Amino acid sequence: MNLNELRDRAYKTACEHGFHDADWSNGHFLCLVISELMEAVEADRNDSRANMIGFETCIKNAYQGIVRDDWFLKAYRADIKGSVEDELADAVIRLLDLAGLRKIDLSELQGPLFDKFNITPEFISWKSQIKEKIFTERVFFLCSLLTSRERIEDVVKSAIAITFLNANILRIDLLWHIEQKQRYNELRPVMHGKKY
Repeated sequence: MNLNELRDRAYKTACEHGFHDADWSNGHFLCLVISELMEAVEADRNDSRANMIGFETCIKNAYQGIVRDDWFLKAYRADIKGSVEDELADAVIRLLDLAGLRKIDLSELQGPLFDKFNITPEFISWKSQIKEKIFTERVFFLCSLLTSRERIEDVVKSAIAITFLNANILRIDLLWHIEQKQRYNELRPVMHGKKY
């Protein structure tokens, strides 16, 4: 996994879709990450998980192995959009975009569950207790980190690591979902039809 490549792709897509036409603060971008995390909580409350069988079935029916954009969009909207997996991928993509904007190097975020990455004492302590926490508590911890006064580089790196840890606990292949959501975002209109 090369997070710097994912960062560059997320940032490029955001620029092409108008998300950097204004000079937004870090607080603006971190608030949007929190909004994605709250959507993940709502998806979890509604037990909304990605329908991987439905998505894979639709994709396998592609003509000669080529998945047309319209088929992909239809399958994504029907089977993945709005799920816990989708919203966690959105949160990471927003963090990757911010890392691209602020030129944050993510190369130290490597290895299974980022075992070697211990950015703050709170993160080290929390990481050792993660499996004892429920989803809402893990998201709350993440939101508290996003609103902390830590350096933006530390916040972004820790938040990415924690989101991947959350996904692992839920047995979500978050990297796969990020790849799919990146493709989905690349096919969307400017600003994804939103104000910001």
